[in-house]
Amino acid sequence: MKADSDSATIAMDGILDSWWQRQGDWVEPPNERRGGASGVQRIRDEQNRLLYAKRQTGHLYRSLRHPFGRPTVLREFDALRGAHRAGVRVPEIVYCAAEHGRQGWRGLLVTAALEGFQPIEDWYAEGGRERHGERLHSRLLQQVASNLAQLHRARWQHGCLYIKHIFVRVSGEGESARAEAALLDLEKCRRRLTPARAALHDMRQLRRHSSWSEADWQRLLDAYRAAYGRDLRGLPS
Repeated sequence: MKADSDSATIAMDGILDSWWQRQGDWVEPPNERRGGASGVQRIRDEQNRLLYAKRQTGHLYRSLRHPFGRPTVLREFDALRGAHRAGVRVPEIVYCAAEHGRQGWRGLLVTAALEGFQPIEDWYAEGGRERHGERLHSRLLQQVASNLAQLHRARWQHGCLYIKHIFVRVSGEGESARAEAALLDLEKCRRRLTPARAALHDMRQLRRHSSWSEADWQRLLDAYRAAYGRDLRGLPS
C-alpha cells in the first residue's frame, strides 16, 4: 500500500522482507532509544553498489499529526526528498518502507553511499586545505553555505547540525579543482513555519558544534548570507 506522494511505502507486499534479509557490517550498532532500536549497516546491491541500510524496530517519533507514533525512517525519507527538491546534496534514496506487525513497527531506509565524499573534519585532518590552498577552501565553504541556505529557504531544519554531518568531495588539482558538499543524518529534520526559524536554529547549533576559527566562520557566514538572499538577523558571529 502506498502512502501519499510525500511519504514512503507502508510495506505489506513482502518487498521489505527481501531488503531486511540483506545483511552487512554494522556502521552504527543498534542502540536503544525512542522506545525501540536503530542501527546502520553497510550492504551491497546486485551491481555491488555500496549502500547504507538504517534498520529500526519500534523506533518512533510523535507529533501533533502522528500522536500515536510514526517510524522515524519515514520522517527521514520525507526530509531527504524535501531537501533534494530544494537543491540540497543529500544521499540518494534507494528504498524505504515500514510495516506494523505482531511485534510492533519495523522500518528500513536504504540510501546510496556518497561516492568520494568524506567528513569535512577528515578532509582537514588529512591536509586537504594545505594541499589545495585557500582559494579552493573558500569555494568549499561556499558549497557548504549554499546547501545550508537552500535547506533553510525551503523551511527545512536539520535539527542536529554538527560539523560531522557535513561531507565534502574535492576532485582535480590546481585551478581546475572542484569542491562539493553534502548533508547527512536528516533523521531529526523537520519543516518550520518560516525559513528564519530553521536557519537560526541550525546555524546557532553548527556554531556551537564546529571547530572553525573565527575567520573561517565569518567566511562561511558571508557565503551563507549571499546564498540565503535576504536579510537575516540573529546569526551567530
